[in-house]
Amino acid sequence: MSIPITRLQERIASGKPLLIAEISPPLGADPAPVREMAKRFEGKVHALGISDNRDGVSMAALAAAAIVADEGVEPILHVTTRDRNRIGLVSEVLGSQALGIRNVLCTSGSHQTLGRFRAAKNVYDVDSIQLLQIYANLAGECDALGENGIDGAGPFCLGGVASPDADPLELQVSRALKKANAGAAFLITQPIFDLERFDAWWKEVTRCGIHEKVAIVAGIQSLGQAELAAAKEGKRRPYKIPAALVERVTLKSDSTSQQAAAVEMAVETIGKLSRYGGLRGFAVCGDGDHDAALTIIEKSGLGSK
Repeated sequence: MSIPITRLQERIASGKPLLIAEISPPLGADPAPVREMAKRFEGKVHALGISDNRDGVSMAALAAAAIVADEGVEPILHVTTRDRNRIGLVSEVLGSQALGIRNVLCTSGSHQTLGRFRAAKNVYDVDSIQLLQIYANLAGECDALGENGIDGAGPFCLGGVASPDADPLELQVSRALKKANAGAAFLITQPIFDLERFDAWWKEVTRCGIHEKVAIVAGIQSLGQAELAAAKEGKRRPYKIPAALVERVTLKSDSTSQQAAAVEMAVETIGKLSRYGGLRGFAVCGDGDHDAALTIIEKSGLGSK
């Protein structure tokens, strides 16, 4: 029996613009905050990404994704290789399929020393490219598991992360191409703040034809207090924030004005990136501030229709 494609797969195949948002599951076990978040984004985005213990221990992403789906919103389950070996990673995605969740973003995850649980051990049995290959071939040759294949596994709508700001540039373009060839249907970039660097990356991406193999979605994020503090302190991030942008926000006298400036910059970035031919859409994240994400969507004129 054939399995119908997900609504996200259908949207990607149509060639129409994509609009995705991202939420982080709450620290506790109460499902009410997840339901509330899902309702707020319902009808405004084509899919809602569910982060996987991005900043520390939280409600399981799979559980949160199931709650989001129950509210009628298309979820994208994030799965990180940091916390599980390949057995656990496959078990996770089989469980997601059993719950009707077949949009999966494969990512390595931030190193635990960058979060609150620095004493935890990481796993990294496979990287995100290998994970894409495993998920794409679960029903076929499962060499990574020592299996001949798992009947009925998949198909999944697989995604990955692209890092235009990371060095060296050539390696990031190569990794994006490898992810496309490994089975990714979409790639979401890290938040874009440095437009000059994105332009250089995009020229190489289009020269290699990667945008024709996979739907590339630009990450958009408002500068929150945590990001501003990290930028001022020079803390490591997977993306670069130009000093001029940090100053534009910090020069404001109060937090309300700073938030408004950060949202304004995000909207401006969307406007500039919208001119890039071949870019399929945007993934908006408020870095925990869902009001900011929804305001960016509204003020930029982005919509799910």
